[in-house]
Amino acid sequence: MAVSLQFPKNNPCKKKPLQGLLFSASLVLGWGWAIPATLAAETVTIRFGPFQQSVAIADIEKFAKTGALSQTLQAYESIFTPELRGLLNRRVQVDPKFADKFVDELVLLPQGKQLITSLAAAIPGSTVESLQATMSIGLRQVNGLSVVSFLKAYPTENIDLDATQILQIATEFNPNNLQSQALGSILARNLTVKTNTPFQPSFDPAATGTEVVEQQTLTLQDKQRQRSIPVDIYWSQKTDTTAPLVVISHGFGANRRFASYLARHLASYGITVAAIEHPGSNGVAINNAANQGNLAKLLPAKEFIERPKDVSFLLNELANLNKQPGQLQGKLNTEKVTVIGHSLGGYTALALVGGEINLEQVRQFCKTSLSVVDPLGDWLQCAAASLKENKLQLRDERVKSAIALNPLTGKLFGKQGLSRINKPVLILTSTEDALTPALTHQIRPFTQLRGNKYLLTAIGATHLSILDPTYSAGEAATIVKEKRGTETQALRQLLRGVSLAFVKQLTPEAKTYQPFLTAAYAQSLSTPEIPLRLNCDLPSNVKPWLDLAVK
Repeated sequence: MAVSLQFPKNNPCKKKPLQGLLFSASLVLGWGWAIPATLAAETVTIRFGPFQQSVAIADIEKFAKTGALSQTLQAYESIFTPELRGLLNRRVQVDPKFADKFVDELVLLPQGKQLITSLAAAIPGSTVESLQATMSIGLRQVNGLSVVSFLKAYPTENIDLDATQILQIATEFNPNNLQSQALGSILARNLTVKTNTPFQPSFDPAATGTEVVEQQTLTLQDKQRQRSIPVDIYWSQKTDTTAPLVVISHGFGANRRFASYLARHLASYGITVAAIEHPGSNGVAINNAANQGNLAKLLPAKEFIERPKDVSFLLNELANLNKQPGQLQGKLNTEKVTVIGHSLGGYTALALVGGEINLEQVRQFCKTSLSVVDPLGDWLQCAAASLKENKLQLRDERVKSAIALNPLTGKLFGKQGLSRINKPVLILTSTEDALTPALTHQIRPFTQLRGNKYLLTAIGATHLSILDPTYSAGEAATIVKEKRGTETQALRQLLRGVSLAFVKQLTPEAKTYQPFLTAAYAQSLSTPEIPLRLNCDLPSNVKPWLDLAVK
């Protein structure tokens, strides 16, 4: 039953229930449903307490296709904006052969069950069964599922929508999150590798090493680029001079301490680690720009170039320091480097190891496809769109391998940019990452890689799950619900072991550590709360799901 609301006289927002509902319905239905137009509805009646408004679906469809407003809709010109048009055209596409399976996976999830139940209440006369059937049929259509196609094909002449229910659903459900959760359930099963014997290693690479770790903070001055770059160096007295140097790059709005546990772990095995802080996109820079409310100022376009250059500058400085008398002399192998980056730092690592940035495709995406409901990672990549170049190559030949943790990629490398990488890469993806969603920012990009590659999948983990438990993520942790602390302990344990094994592949100990870059090792640390998988390629039964897309 609709909730009765009283609207004040002369309220300038009186027409906004229509705007709010269409926007919210787009958030919910934009996840996409389309039914064959056997019985086509002609109007939508929106009910918001005592407010009631009927809108012709043909007028909405015309606006979605062309952007033109009919005479009826011209009265609502301030409502039917380009942003709303983008929402109306959003759709989900899945290989039609997997439509039923996708819906089956969704309704097994708690959020999926709640979504179906809520929609049944929001659309009087519908049932749970009819909504499930509608979704399955719609997913088989050529153009996928969209708000407009759903409205057109609903099997009644008029569709009644309870606005209060729709508004509630819109605040609770995110289309990208639901898609990722359904995908997570599929990946948990299909990425599992069956083994006849339990994993029984001779040692534990996730346990702290025997070396005593020392730490020193340096502040490097790049006068040419006018950047002051802080860096924490972790090393031990018995550091192997032939061991690789590891550089750790933080994400947007973070700092060099975000993964200090990982830096100390690697150093305890005789590996020198340099945790760099990027002055143009660290927490200080973001806080200084936050009050301006401008994305271009929060993340300057040049930062996509400056970050990789920060690392190259760091390597130049450390190469000089390596020759000078002092504690770090001979401990900085700048000719054999592994870069580990998280989020925007993951982009940085992939650029340094050879990924080609495709700014032309970024601009095209940001101009034609970006929607107000897209995740933060999609918006952040658009900060690069104002760069003048069409393509960028920021490779540093000293970087021999890369670990990209929840990397922000999106369209930054286009469809072929990562295929230019011919060095080892490990990508971590978390299926409930709402900031850089797994499918578009990690799993699809993983398929582009042509060299030695690994995909570490954390089912149910989020964007910040790998952060040091003592690290304060500030406001970043409040944007969306994050899983951190004890519930993600097994993931951080696996990351310690896998990162060490990955870096050791550049040493004579490669064979000793190879067993820890296997599915068996990852699954041995898996928990019911966070199932863990490690694959060198996607099995054939997973690849069709890559066609799943919110557009």
